[in-house]
Amino acid sequence: MPVTLRRRRWALYALFLLPGLSMSAWVTRTPAVRDLLDASIAQMGLVLFGLSIGSMAGILSSGPLVMRWGTRPVVLAGSLLIVLAMPTIAIGAALGMPMLTAAGLALFGGGMGGGEVAMNVEGADVEAQGGRPFLPALHGCFSLGTVIGAGLGILANATGFSVVAHLVLTGVIGAGLLAWAMPAIAAGTGRISATERARQASTPRPAIWKDTRLVLIGGIVLAMALAEGTANDWLPLVMVDGHGFGATMGSAVFAIFAASMTVGRFAGGPIVARVGRSRVLLASALFAATGLALIAYVDHQGVAVGAVVLWGLGASLGFPLALSAAGDSGENPAARVALASTIGYLAFLVGPPTLGLLGEQIGLRGALVVPLAVVLLAALLAPATASRPPAPERAGEDEDDEELAPSR
Repeated sequence: MPVTLRRRRWALYALFLLPGLSMSAWVTRTPAVRDLLDASIAQMGLVLFGLSIGSMAGILSSGPLVMRWGTRPVVLAGSLLIVLAMPTIAIGAALGMPMLTAAGLALFGGGMGGGEVAMNVEGADVEAQGGRPFLPALHGCFSLGTVIGAGLGILANATGFSVVAHLVLTGVIGAGLLAWAMPAIAAGTGRISATERARQASTPRPAIWKDTRLVLIGGIVLAMALAEGTANDWLPLVMVDGHGFGATMGSAVFAIFAASMTVGRFAGGPIVARVGRSRVLLASALFAATGLALIAYVDHQGVAVGAVVLWGLGASLGFPLALSAAGDSGENPAARVALASTIGYLAFLVGPPTLGLLGEQIGLRGALVVPLAVVLLAALLAPATASRPPAPERAGEDEDDEELAPSR
């Protein structure tokens, strides 16, 4: 049965909600997991390195897989890995086995890295067919998932609910979302035929990684991914170890960050349409930098909570807007989104262990100087994301209920 553009949008919303729920379940339980593993800050950084390795493996394999098979099987495989990761992480923590916990995080990272690249390619295709901004709201569903997951995590922490049961139940919910959404993901999006791949290989043309503008956009993706990923990896521990909050309040502060991300992403589309992508990215980077600086250098719990709001609002639009800019920066948008995502996900490879090792020496608050510096760099690079003049639209492209032929 042909799939409407509206049904396709809602399926992608659900698929972005899934990793948000799962990520937040993990993040809000990191203090409890750290205690179960009896790990130091540096050791937790190495455990989190499993997430980094998985993310990069997923990212590096996703682009070629999408071009060969299309987004649908890659989205399915990535989402299944996320579902399976949750009980694996839980069992590793319960048994006090850091390597098994890291393996579970590697599964999660592989699912996030691979599946999210494919979902971003799918989302960019839906955005192009719909003729209006879609990626900010799509990433907003990831943030909405983190808000819901953070609320559940706060409740679990407050009541002493089992980490194992919490993460296993999160996996079950994720499996349900996946089963509902997958029938609406179009087959063939982003796929390039063997003939076309051979033609491209034999036709001399500048490699897309030599496109200076695209590389600059990738740098913005990296900086904003590090800003977001630092919160996902370390924010509860920054609040617990750096600002003296209890575990429940540390999770609550993460929920505030997630809520700020959600508001920014759902409100961002109309703002971008009105003032332009590059200006919004500049303001976003400066907001995030201000929040990071206040948390790092002002020793006051109330200021820290307020700064988390600035951090969340600032980080909310950087990743999706930069990916949108990558998609319309030239020919072969699927490959361009995949390349920008790959550059960006380097943040997930080097971020957790770097911040962990640095935090062991100077404290987690002091280690925030790293994301602070790269976010300020993103502000300088923001003009690279300015929109190009739009191509003429074909009649009927923006109809929500238009029946879609299989994507190219």
